[in-house]
Amino acid sequence: MTLVDDRTLSPTEYDDWAAEVRALAAERDAVILAHNYQVPEIQDVAHHTGDSLALSRIAAETAQREIVFCGVHFMAETAKLLSPDKPVLLPDHAAGCSLADSITAEQLRDWKAEYPGAVVVSYVNTTAAVKAETDICCTSSNAADVVRSIPADREILFCPDQFLGAHVRRVTGRTNMHIWAGECHVHAGISPADVRDQVAAYPDSEILVHPECGCTTSVLDLVSRGDLPADRTRVLSTGGMVEVAASTRAKTVLVATETGILHQLRGLNTAGTDFVAMNPKAACRYMKMITPAKLLHTLRTGTGEVDVPADVAVRARAAVERMIAIGQPSRGGE
Repeated sequence: MTLVDDRTLSPTEYDDWAAEVRALAAERDAVILAHNYQVPEIQDVAHHTGDSLALSRIAAETAQREIVFCGVHFMAETAKLLSPDKPVLLPDHAAGCSLADSITAEQLRDWKAEYPGAVVVSYVNTTAAVKAETDICCTSSNAADVVRSIPADREILFCPDQFLGAHVRRVTGRTNMHIWAGECHVHAGISPADVRDQVAAYPDSEILVHPECGCTTSVLDLVSRGDLPADRTRVLSTGGMVEVAASTRAKTVLVATETGILHQLRGLNTAGTDFVAMNPKAACRYMKMITPAKLLHTLRTGTGEVDVPADVAVRARAAVERMIAIGQPSRGGE
């Protein structure tokens, strides 16, 4: 079938496309992974949907010989780190990440030189080259535990997300923690003003906030002042939001993260909860670069393989494994 990349598929087109995608995946012995922020069609056809680390770990445990990762480039790299003997295909290599791009391996090496002896903690939302310069990785759900695992007298260099870093410093009370000034442009764009406007519109809602958001500090300040209800306001990874969606009976839930996750949250909830984006414009153009047409093309041709140089992979994998060794991250963790 022929597809146009920039429009939603009709029900008939979806059925035909999905049937061919699943048939080709079976023929190739491939597992299709979709990040929470992918377009609905991609999420619905995937064998597994979740955050990047959870998906990478699932892929490493599957029997299929090939991985097709519908996400952004650093995620496919992480899957390759954990499945070095399997081909990992990414439908569009131009699908990057503003957060991962906010620090390079060279910049990290220079930063480390300024603080000899400091422990480098890098969010998994980084390139393999940055992970290779890292002592231990973290996810948004286990970042505080990772920081707590480091001796109190050791300085910490935390990168690249400044909002996640600020949240971790706040909850751990760690004062000798230096934070890189990076950000996800989508999460950073969810502002305190968005929170005020949506809370005013939905005063009885539950509130779920991703710690990468630019509004996180303001939300917690409002909670501490009693302007937001503490029992209905939570800072969670995308995996944590998925868990809440399946169990909540709230009439409305305001969700501060990339809007792609709303499709999954709505599908998991049986109580008729209305999941509302804190900022409806918070969509990642990089995530949306993986289209139904590109996925189909990848499965037809086997193109788009992602590789990580062996010397980089060994060091980057060690940083991820050190994180896992201190405790399993909840549902992966972005």
